Amino acid sequence: MNAAHPPFGNYQFEIYAPGPASQVTKIPLSFTELEQRAGEKLSPGAFGYVAGGAGAEETMRANRKAFGRWRIMPRMLRDVASRDLRTTVLGTAMPAPVMLAPVGVLSIVHPEAELAVARAAAGLGINMISSTASSRSLEEVAQVMGSSPRWFQLYWPRRRELAASFLHRAEQSGYRAIVVTLDTCLLGWRPRDLQGAYLPFLRGEGLANYLSDPVFCAGLAKPPREDMAAAIAHWSAVFSDPSVTWDDLQFLREHTRLPLVLKGILHPDDARRAADLGMDGVIVSNHGGRQVDGAVAALDALPEVVSAAGKMAVLFDSGIRTGADVVKALALGAKAILLGRPYVYGLALEGEAGVRAVLRALLAELDLTMALSGVSRIDQLSAELLQRCED
Repeated sequence: MNAAHPPFGNYQFEIYAPGPASQVTKIPLSFTELEQRAGEKLSPGAFGYVAGGAGAEETMRANRKAFGRWRIMPRMLRDVASRDLRTTVLGTAMPAPVMLAPVGVLSIVHPEAELAVARAAAGLGINMISSTASSRSLEEVAQVMGSSPRWFQLYWPRRRELAASFLHRAEQSGYRAIVVTLDTCLLGWRPRDLQGAYLPFLRGEGLANYLSDPVFCAGLAKPPREDMAAAIAHWSAVFSDPSVTWDDLQFLREHTRLPLVLKGILHPDDARRAADLGMDGVIVSNHGGRQVDGAVAALDALPEVVSAAGKMAVLFDSGIRTGADVVKALALGAKAILLGRPYVYGLALEGEAGVRAVLRALLAELDLTMALSGVSRIDQLSAELLQRCED
């Protein structure tokens, strides 16, 4: 790995300093205000799509309540003058255990969509997980990122040859792992979207990887530019396959040499099954509360999944808002976390600069929270740092 990064916490001095640098604070530092400001800027449909969840949104609230049940127990008189947040996950070296979660159809948030996110991630060396449902093709994202780390997230399509094509394109474009999202074989019941009949894919948004794929286009009578309605209808027919089972994972292994990570694992038995089938990692996630209302909070599921996972890498997603949240997830056994809605709101407000500001704030708070808790390296984080409290 490269030399240790200067302390991320130094970002606070840029904010405190007078002059032009103080303009960084035009991106709100509190999640509540960040979300509110994004809601004021985005269309009601776009904001509802990003901010909303399944059903009564109980799972979304449960994700946040779960973080509140854990308290950090700081330790004193430990040398934290020099901190090192570097880590390596499945061969991907990172300056900190923070990745950008795959979020699709970002053109509804900002015209530069995934390209703005990719530039911000590359500038900080942060691993971006690019979505199958992105508004820019995986090749375009790769070109912007250059040699910076990136993974590709696969929504398993109904046609196997299309899945194989996505995997091949990801390998050819320098992606370093495949994240297979398991919890979206069907769309969850999302009242905010349903109330406005808002599904951006049916308007041609978020289809860049499909419209640029030779296998997908071979199934069309005319090129997409000549008959977009037919292309959208074809997408609707192939987007997901609810018949996929554990036995089908072998197909992915046969079609890629990249590490395979399963996203959406909450039950420890599913983690054991993934390990038995030779998967390389799992992501504990309930899709940010967007799929099953009343589901278990992701953080509550994390310790048992870690225990069941054996040597597999366990990552965490769903509910991360602050650097303190990151500390708690890492202390409970996650190797890294995925950040979702906060960076999307930063994108909505200021494009690339907004994503960068959100990331720098999160990394600064992570660095400072670790140091003030008596921890100077990621590998020092463990459950001993935490105390569980009742609601």
